[in-house]
Amino acid sequence: MRLSVVIPAHNEAENIGPLVREIVAALGGAGDWEIVVVDDGSSDGTGARAEAAGREVPQLRVVRHASPRGQSFAVVTGVRAASGPWVATLDGDGQNDPADIPRLLEARERAAAAGGGPLLLAGFRATRRDSWLKRASSRIANAVRGRLLGDATPDTGCGLKLFEREAFLAVPHFDHMHRFLPALFIRAGGRVVSVPVGHRPRTRGRSHYGVFNRLGVGIVDLLGVMWLMRRGPRR
Repeated sequence: MRLSVVIPAHNEAENIGPLVREIVAALGGAGDWEIVVVDDGSSDGTGARAEAAGREVPQLRVVRHASPRGQSFAVVTGVRAASGPWVATLDGDGQNDPADIPRLLEARERAAAAGGGPLLLAGFRATRRDSWLKRASSRIANAVRGRLLGDATPDTGCGLKLFEREAFLAVPHFDHMHRFLPALFIRAGGRVVSVPVGHRPRTRGRSHYGVFNRLGVGIVDLLGVMWLMRRGPRR
């Protein structure tokens, strides 16, 4: 199975090199794979650091946005550029552990044997290594979203996911859609399997997460996805 690992990165110059090396260590013996780093309009040299890593890792490619477009659009750009039929995503801040990618691949084998529609393997950060405010806000958001969308996914905000490239490209794309992927896959007749994964504290760079500046858009996004779920997939 050819696998593409997509990393959306905005101002993560300090993290991108170590993260690439960890991915190589995790997948070195796992068959045919590539890494696609999407530099989302960074101003700190993230793209240059990624290209430097690519001189040591020939499986790595760098795609650039001229200006920041947000994590969801960076993921879409990376998936479109990917050559593998299966795509794993993880955040560029180093908090997702690349050693968990093989765990998602193993879960995929078990889930695929059961048959069904498009499959999404979603990482579940059972132990969050974030501030209490991030943990509390995520817990509330996940509870509200799960109640209203019925996606039965405990942690949609985890950047570590595995899915079929074509299935991802078929779902609606919009800003912040990466947080609603389970609901979008279910809407398309797919299945979601949550897989416990590790989570690490940020040790380099600055967090881009803002609780209050995401609250308003999160409510609007939730209402929009509720509307999509009621309409069902386009036939």
